[in-house]
Amino acid sequence: MHRYASASRCTASGTRVADSDEMIAIDFSIPEFLSYERSLGVFFLVTVAMGGGAAWLAGRSIASTWRPWWHVAFYMLLLALAVRFIHFALFNSKLLSLHYYLVDYAVCLIFGLLAFRVTRVRQMVTSYNWINVRSGAFGWRRRTASSDIAESG
Repeated sequence: MHRYASASRCTASGTRVADSDEMIAIDFSIPEFLSYERSLGVFFLVTVAMGGGAAWLAGRSIASTWRPWWHVAFYMLLLALAVRFIHFALFNSKLLSLHYYLVDYAVCLIFGLLAFRVTRVRQMVTSYNWINVRSGAFGWRRRTASSDIAESG
């Protein structure tokens, strides 16, 4: 769908005349950018809910086996292919589209890395509780002598 915004002027007789030098094509739609189906519902169902949920579980399991973060990035490449295939098989979307594949990959990567980090923080705080203390949802820090005194007293 192409929409045009144009600058126009009215003549003395009241007719509109468009200035052709100032025609601007407005050709951006968020649903079209995110999904070939042009439906945010399908995008949220397949990519965010199903793909993001699977990415969350994958990121959590990668962290729980003490593997490095870049394993998440690799496995999300494969998961994004599966999400793209679900779009293709169920909703007749484009299968081999780099643009939509990268959108699916970005969503899966975000969910996977968030789950990885949350799980890694929980591991470091529970497994090494004598040396680490939670510092927010996504971090931990080393215990200091002053924090040991405050917790014991």
